[in-house]
Amino acid sequence: MKKLALISVSDKRKIIEFAKELNNLNYQILATGNTAKLLVENKCDCIEISNFTSFPEIFSGRVKTLNPKIFGGILMRRDNQTDIKQAGENGILPIDIVCVNLYPFPQVVNRTDIDLEEKIENIDIGGPSLIRASAKNYEHVSILTNPDQYDNFLEELKQGNISIETRRRLAYDAFSYTSYYDTLIANFFEKEFSQPKTHIRLNYKSSFDLRYGENPHQKAFLFGDFEDYFEILHGKELSYNNIVDLTAAVELVNDLNKNACAIIKHTNPCGAAIGTNILDAYERALSCDPVSTYGGIVAFNTEIDEATAQKLNEIFLEIICAPSYSEKALQILTTKKNRRLVKIKKQIDPAQLSIKNVPGGLLVQEKDNSKLSVEKLNYVTDRKCTDEEIENLKFAWVICKHTKSNAIVYVKDLKAVGVGAGQMSRLDSAKIAADKAKQFGHDLKDAVAASDAFFPFADSLLEIISHGITTVIQPGGSVRDDEVIKAANDNNISMIFTGIRNFKH
Repeated sequence: MKKLALISVSDKRKIIEFAKELNNLNYQILATGNTAKLLVENKCDCIEISNFTSFPEIFSGRVKTLNPKIFGGILMRRDNQTDIKQAGENGILPIDIVCVNLYPFPQVVNRTDIDLEEKIENIDIGGPSLIRASAKNYEHVSILTNPDQYDNFLEELKQGNISIETRRRLAYDAFSYTSYYDTLIANFFEKEFSQPKTHIRLNYKSSFDLRYGENPHQKAFLFGDFEDYFEILHGKELSYNNIVDLTAAVELVNDLNKNACAIIKHTNPCGAAIGTNILDAYERALSCDPVSTYGGIVAFNTEIDEATAQKLNEIFLEIICAPSYSEKALQILTTKKNRRLVKIKKQIDPAQLSIKNVPGGLLVQEKDNSKLSVEKLNYVTDRKCTDEEIENLKFAWVICKHTKSNAIVYVKDLKAVGVGAGQMSRLDSAKIAADKAKQFGHDLKDAVAASDAFFPFADSLLEIISHGITTVIQPGGSVRDDEVIKAANDNNISMIFTGIRNFKH
């Protein structure tokens, strides 16, 4: 008597070859509608499911495999006498191989050219049930969910039997597959129907192993669809730290106007500027801290041209990233063998959540997508800002938002000229930013300053004022705001409160 194999696939790659090999190995194939039609057209011996169950497909194919003869054949335990007896009494035959993949909901869920009804119709019901039943009974049933599994499976089957180790691995792959599928559906319903977020569902497919993590003794892995956002055009593979820094650089440059350049080192900006053209933006950004730029990540929001490429080749950079490159620029930049050239394929989704591990769970927050509204700025000093100062303050505020706390940023002529990042004291950040500026020859007279959080005392502001700063932007909200405002007025500088804190830990 022939053994039974069930095939019901949406992804029909390699399925004809697979079915024919099963026929050759003395398997009778059961198949659903379109799968059965394809197999018959290609001269594969198969029985359509409705003929096997004596029950027709109904509701436009919504119900076809949900039948005791199918699920009984999959779930019966071959070594359980009660199961064997009940199977005989009900005319149920064992199904030893199940080959199923699901309606393409993952491919349609984010499409904007189809309506809700069509998306709902692409939610598979019978398929996940078949997969889960088969995986649950892995001791007796082999479940295949991916065409990439077929060749190795057939090779082993030709040797006589499928090992329990293989069936366990296939079951693991099967449950991973349905988990991923259900996660997409749940997330879709949550978003589509504005449901409260009561669960956080993380289910990313493995992309590839990284060489190591933050340090060589740490293993690291990339999961998800990172390559939907970035394309590596040239150079070595990206490391864990590269990916973290690349993301920081792109998020910063995306917050700036066109013809902008951001230079990142260890997730902090060591240079940023807006220029009259892309070369001007890079040269101005580089001038902030050319020493720290060595080995850094440079991101642009405009195509890199030949002149900029020539300039970029003058120092060692880990990564150059842009939405596009001119043909000549690519020729120049690819002369450096190991340096990575990355193309931005699509913008980072601002709705993505920020997630950190903590013992026993996760910390989850919205990304900091705050924007300044000029109309809502609170001018708290006697001296008011000029229009030019306002433009520089807006620029400084963006750079400060992308700098680790405590953060102080000095800006002049739409370029960063001093950055103080990640200090335990805001006063220290103010001093470090000024020292950096002076180290590279920047005159802070008439520059502006941004602080990511309020000044708890007037000392940090007085330090900033001592370097010739004329205006400051900060959130405000300290119990000593009056003291800080008085210090500003006493020194005839202007100050703006935003009401928005931008801590970045």
